[in-house]
Amino acid sequence: MKRRQFIATAATGAVASIVTPMAFGQEHPQVSPQTTKKGANDKIRVAVLGVNGRGKNHIEEVMRQPDVTLVALCDPDMNLLLERGKEFEQKYNRKVRLEQDFRKIYDSQDIDAVTLATPNHWHALQVIMACQAGKDVYVEKPATHNIFEGRKMIEAAYKYKRIVQHGVQLRSSPAIREAVQHLREGLIGRVYMSRGLVYRWRPDIGNQGISNIPEGLDYDLWCGPAPMAPFTRNLVHYNWHWHWNYGNGDVGNQGIHETDLCMWGLDVGLPERITSMGGKFLWDDCKEVPEVQTSIYHYPKQKKMIQFEVRNWCTNLEDGAGVGNIFYGEKGYLVVKGYDTYETYLGEKREKGPSRSESGELILHFRNFFDAVRARDMSIQNAPVETGHLSSALAHLGNISYRLGRQLDFDPVAEQFVGDEDANRMLTRQYRSPYILPEKI
Repeated sequence: MKRRQFIATAATGAVASIVTPMAFGQEHPQVSPQTTKKGANDKIRVAVLGVNGRGKNHIEEVMRQPDVTLVALCDPDMNLLLERGKEFEQKYNRKVRLEQDFRKIYDSQDIDAVTLATPNHWHALQVIMACQAGKDVYVEKPATHNIFEGRKMIEAAYKYKRIVQHGVQLRSSPAIREAVQHLREGLIGRVYMSRGLVYRWRPDIGNQGISNIPEGLDYDLWCGPAPMAPFTRNLVHYNWHWHWNYGNGDVGNQGIHETDLCMWGLDVGLPERITSMGGKFLWDDCKEVPEVQTSIYHYPKQKKMIQFEVRNWCTNLEDGAGVGNIFYGEKGYLVVKGYDTYETYLGEKREKGPSRSESGELILHFRNFFDAVRARDMSIQNAPVETGHLSSALAHLGNISYRLGRQLDFDPVAEQFVGDEDANRMLTRQYRSPYILPEKI
């Protein structure tokens, strides 16, 4: 990477703190935090990294914010990048900067924040590097590809005093926030169990085999810290979700919204006992992850439990919560449907209790992020960096149990498995040089 300077401006004038970035994997010098609010007329300058699927939503949401300006788009696939740049110019009647290498975005002094819609295997390292570069970050779920990355990401956010928002927008839904308040206030009594449900329609993806790297794709940069396997269209651009080196299956895709809400609603952290099983029962395709998976997370000291279910094909919808959550208490149960609706059913006769449906949670979630960026205040975030670690880690724990084929005991304080070195090795990964996630932040 080229030498670069990051400048943080204090209220009293242009006070510059000059640092020289280090190579991937080395400790970075302290970056002076932005210590004051921006002026009322100053716009927060944003770049979107990863512009295929979710990145298109990021572009739209950033452009809806009145005090924010989108200045750059970035993706290792130049073909996709040029297409998105053309769409942007047609829709918003102006050009936007296009960069294939995100490190040039991080070099730029005219960019204040980045949003990440890159593949899972890139999330944590790009968050850490953004923090080192003095950028605030909105990162899509899951925030991490493995459990080790979560604590490193938290350390970076606090060391460099950066706002890191996790893209679990139901945290900003007025309806879901009201639902969690009902749980706290005892509407359904003592809440002892939550279920997360991900019943998504995931068809056979076949096996396209090995092929030449398409012209315009920087495949080395796309792979980044993950192994650089021979190129296949089974990975680029969406189906990487179903391969362990790059994705985390549906529990670590759609499911992070639900793992997050399971923990938030139950008011718990990481569990002490995990078991998961499932498999591929439908398609003879190249997916590595299970099509059907059931995970149990046990909290024996708190007498609570989380159940999590992934189903990828024809199935019933449980009180309408095909993608959502169900909370069980001694006086009733509460159903969350999607990101913006909840219903309650009370007593033996399932009498209907309070309910609410109110959309608009995604724009509110981005608004919450930019409010925190402007205020330099982590405390007002609806989904701070810690939630990114914990909700992602819950999914990773289930996947480790599934892949090892056995029940696991876990120390939630040390964040280590008890007496199981095979499982502990799966808490992290081998990082491909030079894209090394640092041991020390």
